[in-house]
Order: sequence, then C-alpha cells, then structure tokens
Amino acid sequence: MIDDLGTPLARRPAVVRRVVSLVPSLTEALASVDRGALVGVTDWCTHPGDLEVPRIRGTKNPDTRAIAALAPDLVIANKEENRELDVRRLRAAGVEVWVTDIETVPQSIASMERLFDEALGWDRPAWLGTARQLWCTDPTPARARVAVPIWRDPWMVVGRDTFTGDLLARAGLPNVFADHAERYPALDLAVIDGAGADAVLLPDEPYVFTADDGPESFARTPTELVEGRLITWYGPSLIEAHAVLQALLPR
Repeated sequence: MIDDLGTPLARRPAVVRRVVSLVPSLTEALASVDRGALVGVTDWCTHPGDLEVPRIRGTKNPDTRAIAALAPDLVIANKEENRELDVRRLRAAGVEVWVTDIETVPQSIASMERLFDEALGWDRPAWLGTARQLWCTDPTPARARVAVPIWRDPWMVVGRDTFTGDLLARAGLPNVFADHAERYPALDLAVIDGAGADAVLLPDEPYVFTADDGPESFARTPTELVEGRLITWYGPSLIEAHAVLQALLPR
C-alpha cells in the first residue's frame, strides 16, 4: 500500500492501534472513530475539545524525538501542513508515516477513505459517506464571488488550487483569486478590496480575524466573519460546513 505521494508503508499491523496525527482536521476525523488510538497530536489539534493526548508541538515544528518515543504504529501527515524534513526524520528513525495530499474536496474524501481502509484498517465513519453525498455531486450554482484573506500585515489571500477554494466554489461561492499564479499570494489591501468580490470572508484561522480586527479595513466590499475550521478543515466539519456555507450570503 502507498500513501498519497506514492511512498509505500514498509510495515504496519493489520489494524493500527497507536497513531500520532500531525494534521488537526485529520485528528478530528480519527477521534470520531477511535480516539483511544491517538497517542500524540499537535498543539493545533483543537477538536474534539476534550481530547486529552500528549502534545508534540506544532505542525511545522513537531518534536520528532518525542514522536518516536511514543512508539506509534503510524504517523499521519499532510504535504501542505507538514514539512518534508520532519517526515524524513521520522522515517529515518524507523517510524512509519502516511502522507496525505489534498487540494480539492473530492480528493480529501477519497484520501480519507484510503486512510481508513488501507493505512489504518479501521471502519469508515458514517459522516464520511454523508460528506461524499453532500460535496461530490453537482456543485451549487455560483451566487456570490468571495475573497478570503488568511493573514494581514502583510495581507495574504487564498489563491489557486486550494482545498478552501474548491470547497467554496462547490458551495456556490467562487474565489475571485482562483486564477492567481500563487496559491497564497500577498496582495495590497486595495487590490483585495477592489477585486470585485461580493463579500470578503474573514476566518478565525490562521489569522484570528474578529469583529474589531479585519472588517474595518474594507471600504468597498462587505465582510463576513466565518469559522476557519469550516472552510479549511476536512473531516467531520464537512457536514457542518455544507449547511453553514449554503446559508451564507444572499441566494
């Protein structure tokens, strides 16, 4: 069996019992099936909120020695969220790592299906089938164009080939910067405000936009505060995201 990047697993038990997750959204997905199997997660793994598991620092600076000491059957990582260097260090220490690669909603669901079926040997959760039904059929017709800043000072937005952009497009909210040459371009505020979006969506991660920090910057474009987890995470949040995004902005 091979992960999303084509790297084979050298060995693993038929059913994985000890997992370290380096991906917050996948931590939530794994916990929905067997939270007891999680033996290590990152500081950014906030869902479920009552998860009591050893923390191994962040997604970009995990403590690889601490991870190896936990003796996991498998470490779950993601190409975008985690560093190749850390994956190499873990594999050099004899730790099996399964790397996911996700840029679209259908890709995320297919990747999670393979994760449960092949990498973990676990039963698929019911929400995964529901997510496929909700998101992998005909997209909602476009009703409003949006821009999605992810940082300020400097301002950065969601650009091309991203999970967030695909999710929003499928919900009828295409990204005005979907054709930008970069995936997360840094742009002048005036460019974002003047891009012709019907709304600017301000998430609470990675930058924590709030009612007092973000909306005041936009003179021309209406703004909407959104839960970042619902537009950037794949996992059980896909169910809630579908309902929230379908109701967001005028139809």
